[in-house]
Amino acid sequence: MDQLGVAVLGTGWVANEHIRAFEHNPYAEVRGILSRNRARAEDKIREHGLHKCRAFTDLGELLKDDAIQIAAVCTPHQLHAPQGIECAQAGRHILVEKPMGLSLDEIHSLARAVERSGVRSLVSFVLRWNPLFENIKAMLAQDLIGRVYMAEVDYLSTISPSYGGYEWIHQKRFGGNNLLTAGCHAVDALRWFLQSKVVEVMSYANCSAGNPYHFEYNANSLTLLRFADGAIGKVGCTIESAAPYRFPISLMGDAGAIRNNQLFTRRWPGQNGWATIPAILPDTAEVSHHPFQAEIDHFVKCIREGKESHCNVRDAVETHEICLAAEISARENRAVKLPLAG
Repeated sequence: MDQLGVAVLGTGWVANEHIRAFEHNPYAEVRGILSRNRARAEDKIREHGLHKCRAFTDLGELLKDDAIQIAAVCTPHQLHAPQGIECAQAGRHILVEKPMGLSLDEIHSLARAVERSGVRSLVSFVLRWNPLFENIKAMLAQDLIGRVYMAEVDYLSTISPSYGGYEWIHQKRFGGNNLLTAGCHAVDALRWFLQSKVVEVMSYANCSAGNPYHFEYNANSLTLLRFADGAIGKVGCTIESAAPYRFPISLMGDAGAIRNNQLFTRRWPGQNGWATIPAILPDTAEVSHHPFQAEIDHFVKCIREGKESHCNVRDAVETHEICLAAEISARENRAVKLPLAG
């Protein structure tokens, strides 16, 4: 059995899940770990028992290793685009953690690099493989709620100094904005469910009165979206919530509605209340809860079969442009048309 060699760039929280998922795929093997600190890379190799894996501190040296065909970019946000571009230009298939870039120039430069190199790509909007998401997509495909005319998905969480990545998203412009830092999962969910292009964005943003974590950008936002097919959407995002994490979903259609794991549909004439469908919900920010195995199995299959992922870099450009447009809208107090020029 031919295996694809994988290099994981970064040794943080999410890198562990990428390592585990690639190692559990029979067609992949982790052969490289990159860190600016060699000891950390070596510790990660020992932790996961990676017997055929090398530690690297320089990406250029890693990309000279012909045993590596896939690069999983799990480094801090500000490194995603430049490292992704370098890997794509070196002919490596790339899996990039979100956000894939912090500016319009970065996201388009990465998209161009992937297109020119012909490599496969995937941006880690991992919730597309969450069981609730899969159920919702199946219900929409069966037309159980008809045409969706209004949808809401929120990302309600807290990023405090106890989070390992706090340092590089706090007061350094490394997070971009609250949507790029975290709420992009909710933006992507709306796109994934509605399957229509967003043509206009209006957003309002603030920080709480106490602003306990002192982000240099607004920690909270309400963003309104207008879709090309006439549907409207809303994304609420906070990263300084004083309550437990939540990711609520509401889809209103002309034949019914979906509210998290509950369904009401006029297609079932005897239904007179909400039906609850058991499923694993996206109800925690803990990365070990996320379906990385399904995501990475999908990506490896795309590479082996020469197919594009539905979650590739080109698709992710639209999600990131919405996040950037929301920041512009909130700052300039105006609606912003999409796509953005760049």
